[in-house]
Amino acid sequence: MAENIRLLTVEIPGPAGVLEGVINEKAGGEPRAVAVLAHPLPTAGGTLHTKAVFHAAKAFARIDCPALRFNFRGVGRSNGAFAGGSGEKDDFAAALAFMVARYPHVTRVWAAGMSFGAWVAMTSAVEDPRVTAIIGIAPPVTLYDFAPAVTAGKAAFIIHGERDELIPVKAVRKFYGQLPEPKELVVIDDADHLFDGHVTEVGDAIEDLLQDFND
Repeated sequence: MAENIRLLTVEIPGPAGVLEGVINEKAGGEPRAVAVLAHPLPTAGGTLHTKAVFHAAKAFARIDCPALRFNFRGVGRSNGAFAGGSGEKDDFAAALAFMVARYPHVTRVWAAGMSFGAWVAMTSAVEDPRVTAIIGIAPPVTLYDFAPAVTAGKAAFIIHGERDELIPVKAVRKFYGQLPEPKELVVIDDADHLFDGHVTEVGDAIEDLLQDFND
């Protein structure tokens, strides 16, 4: 059965110039939330086309949540150059503002990201009152400071690979234990950091975690 998901190529006004983006959304229907999805580390090859990011965006759209995945500055057709994290947080804020303006009647905004993008999303959007949930896919909790995500009081959803070779699942469980309720953790069996061979399961997890979430 066709998923009835359409792709919209967009240009986002960013602090370092135009950012390249793609929105996955379901044709017809009324969005119940919007999501902004950040990709893994640019210097390690992360882009908006990273497979797990692609499948996560499709999953958001399937549950009536238009999802914007975009390239950070200096990636693909996005202007600028890698800024080590601070600039990428500004890019994320610009992407979030773009989606809020595009869907002005939607009151729920979900900040999501994968790996480096999880750190950007989960820590840069926490002070925005429009953001009601933060979603981390393979969050690098041993490499970056995730303290803002712990103290933000936002609903949190984590997806991690059981055999992540960069970020041990034990460390993610410890981080998860520090997060306030409501929260959920999904560990995907046998999956590595990029979820090679398991990317569709990332999409399945997004659906399972968020299809009934209405805060």
